[in-house]
Amino acid sequence: MAEVTWTTESERWLRDIHDFIAHDSPTAATRTIETLYQKANILREFPESGYRYWQRPDRHIPILLHGHYRIAYLIKDSGAIDIFGVFQGALTIDRYLR
Repeated sequence: MAEVTWTTESERWLRDIHDFIAHDSPTAATRTIETLYQKANILREFPESGYRYWQRPDRHIPILLHGHYRIAYLIKDSGAIDIFGVFQGALTIDRYLR
């Protein structure tokens, strides 16, 4: 089973998502963040679940989809997984994946 680590940057994205949703519904904000964590946990057993981000063929950056969100991560040589971003679906993420 792979170890999944959330980077400081990805945790900041989660806080921003939570705060944005919480303006309208604190309950929905909490539920959204919890389900994003749950979705990412499937990577422990299925690290290749995400699709390869097609706009960066030179790098293997898998993206895991969940609702309106994309969870970007890297699989290290050790098999451990670093989640480095959680992006709203309409956001152009190219500049964050450099």
